[in-house]
Amino acid sequence: MNEALDSTGGAVPGQRFPRQDAGGCGPDDRVPEGVMLTTVERLYNWGRKNSVWPLQFGLACCAIEMIAASMARFDMARFGAEVFRPSPRQADLMIVSGTVTKKMAPQVVRLYNQMPEPRYVIAMGACAICGGPFRDGYNVLPGIDLYIPVDVYIPGCPPRPEALLEGLIALQKKIAGQPLTGAGRPRHLDADAPGAFPVPEYGAHDLVGPQLPAAPDA
Repeated sequence: MNEALDSTGGAVPGQRFPRQDAGGCGPDDRVPEGVMLTTVERLYNWGRKNSVWPLQFGLACCAIEMIAASMARFDMARFGAEVFRPSPRQADLMIVSGTVTKKMAPQVVRLYNQMPEPRYVIAMGACAICGGPFRDGYNVLPGIDLYIPVDVYIPGCPPRPEALLEGLIALQKKIAGQPLTGAGRPRHLDADAPGAFPVPEYGAHDLVGPQLPAAPDA
């Protein structure tokens, strides 16, 4: 639609704006039709945020809500994240959906270490965030962020599929805002960032291994 406008803002049939030449790119020159201007950083992050492939695994009842989010009613494919991959080497998003027991925690960390960078983690539900109603149980981990970094927290017990979609949108906004250089860049572009995290081992009465430092309060 390139029709000229009259004084009231309506289109004037048969009259069109003059086509601009592609010769100049100064402040007074219009961009020719069919051309978009952007930066490498925005284009790179646009491709990443719209092709997030989750790892196909679930831990407890929150996994049912995660599965529902991929069905036709909620249609996670709108965000390019419907391709659940059965192999961690083909996934870049881990959705920790459900209770993380101390028996399962080493396997979750091991799967995370096998995922290629850039990789992200969503803690879905109260159990994955802090242990939920089983927090005081001897066999439940009080939060997966003790061993792997979490990018988005989704509270609820269990959170509905809409909440997972909102968490996915929050992750897309985070990816879109990551610079390629300097502070705040993704871990795969930071040579000093850790590439693998220690896998906890089974001790006599509890898990043994270094934990991540607690995140500062918001």
